[in-house]
Amino acid sequence: MGNLRSIQHKLEGIGVKAVVSRDAGDVESADRLILPGVGHFAHGMENLRQSGLLDVLNHRVLQDKIPVLGICLGMQLFSGWSEEGEVKGLGWIEATTRRFEKSRMFVSCRIPHVGWNGIKAVGENGLLDGVADGQEFYFTHSYHVCCDNAANVVATTNYGYDFVSIVRRENIVGVQFHPEKSHEEGMIIVKNFLNQRGR
Repeated sequence: MGNLRSIQHKLEGIGVKAVVSRDAGDVESADRLILPGVGHFAHGMENLRQSGLLDVLNHRVLQDKIPVLGICLGMQLFSGWSEEGEVKGLGWIEATTRRFEKSRMFVSCRIPHVGWNGIKAVGENGLLDGVADGQEFYFTHSYHVCCDNAANVVATTNYGYDFVSIVRRENIVGVQFHPEKSHEEGMIIVKNFLNQRGR
């Protein structure tokens, strides 16, 4: 799924014990979950299916209400369906993952969207405590999440047009950018996630 060790290293750097695991017992005992990811949506879902973790993930997230953070593809997997592979996602957030529409973008906008870009907060949310509006984070993606419910949108980013860059539904949080590659500001987002309450 990519970036696992990078995220683990960053977490350990702020004094957080982090375990990279495909073991259901580790998922059961965790007090926070992070679902990172780089790559293809359909492959990501297939990896989760083959790992045998779908049932335990659904239970921990939807029943136990454990806080979960999705990063990049991890956030996209929260949606119900993706154009990338034409497959169902986890369905934790009412949303669809769609490819950037070149027809709506400036000629200078290339796909994938790679590099630093700012976020714009939509309302107030504790996930953004200490983060300035317009703060830039590191992105690399060709697809983005389109939420059915505007209440799930925490922040947007403009790349030819506005797209959702942070989502939240109760204990479920997703960021389209890579906080582990976004210096101190990225780790502020991670710390805010870690400090949120579980059930």
